[in-house]
Amino acid sequence: MEFKRLKYFVAVAEERHFGRAAARLDMAQPPLSRQISQLEKDLGVLLFDRSRSQIRLTQAGEVLLERAREILDRLDAAYREVRVIGSGGAGRLRIAFVGSATHGPLPNLIKSYRSHFPDVDLSLSAMNNAEQKRALIQREIDIAVARPSLDDEEFRSELLDHEPLILAIPDNSRLNNDRPLHLKDLKDETFVLYPRRPRPSFADHVLDTCRGEGFEPKDVVLAQDYQTAISLVSVGVGLSLVPESVSRSQRAGVCYRKYTGNNPGTSLTVHARLDNRSPHVMNFFDIVKRYARKSPVGR
Repeated sequence: MEFKRLKYFVAVAEERHFGRAAARLDMAQPPLSRQISQLEKDLGVLLFDRSRSQIRLTQAGEVLLERAREILDRLDAAYREVRVIGSGGAGRLRIAFVGSATHGPLPNLIKSYRSHFPDVDLSLSAMNNAEQKRALIQREIDIAVARPSLDDEEFRSELLDHEPLILAIPDNSRLNNDRPLHLKDLKDETFVLYPRRPRPSFADHVLDTCRGEGFEPKDVVLAQDYQTAISLVSVGVGLSLVPESVSRSQRAGVCYRKYTGNNPGTSLTVHARLDNRSPHVMNFFDIVKRYARKSPVGR
């Protein structure tokens, strides 16, 4: 049964008059009458009692009117839902991020996206760069927020933020004082680096930063992620070079110090597959670009 015939039937049933129904449907009366007759023929029942001056619904017609209204209402609702999802106003967006991003601009970015698209279901998960790259390739996520970046010609990328590095040291360390800290003077300290694998990673970025000052750390302890690394710092295992933004969230047992010397900083970048042009992804990138324009790195 064609949906348009159901619409024709509902119009005639509600108007109880073929002429008024035809005017309501913006069509001529003869084709409307033929459509209703064909509907009755397809169903094998009479839907209207035409024996009186005003047509009336038969019992079969009363049942079909109730069901047809339900069907058409659901169809209209489905059309509306599909249009909203198709425009990126609803549906789901899967975002993966490195752990340290939660101390930087990512929370505000997520809040901004939610304020613009409150009906989109956000699926958020923490992953390191290697996991993000694999998940993007396998289409298990839509957006990756990486530090410093994911290198793949099949990804679109946008710089979200660039910030200096800062020292995280145990709060009972002898280095926790008012004297200036020079990176080159820390060569005999134990450096807590992350992640342990895969490599190269942020750990190698820190090692390159030390090499820029002409030294290799005397001792290195490798942790799998930022949270583990900062926990090791808090119990006095060593110090760590971390993004400056993490100092905004205080951690018991840890203090943060600026230092002089080689400081290339570190970036947060947003990535998606080039062939994923869903409105949800494109809307997210629009908000990222707006954020970047407002931040110092975007000017």
